[in-house]
Amino acid sequence: QVQLVESGGGLVQAGGSLRLSCAASGRTSSVYAMGWFRQVPGKEREFVAAMTREGVNGYYVDSVEGRFIISRDNFKNTVYLQMNSLKPEDTAVYYCAAQGSPYYYIAKPYDYWGQGTQVTVSS
Repeated sequence: QVQLVESGGGLVQAGGSLRLSCAASGRTSSVYAMGWFRQVPGKEREFVAAMTREGVNGYYVDSVEGRFIISRDNFKNTVYLQMNSLKPEDTAVYYCAAQGSPYYYIAKPYDYWGQGTQVTVSS
């Protein structure tokens, strides 16, 4: 089994930055692509960004392209989300997720989920 623990959320003013971290533990050899999702009350969970195990390419939803950067450190079993130029509409609970098998494609289901961390952007 794999456990994911997010950290780094908080309150920030519009235009500011935050960096989220997600540490994987347990059977980390079965962690492949890792990603970030977000959800606001009353709405469906939204894909934000993902990165394959090789850590070469990042995939982003259009609304964060150019502002957010996903990266990962496989030695630390950690994925990061650097969020810059934050907007009030980025306010959400952010979830880390991981896929437990290779061959990434963007619609592939995620097998492991963290508990989420709140990000609030004030105007």
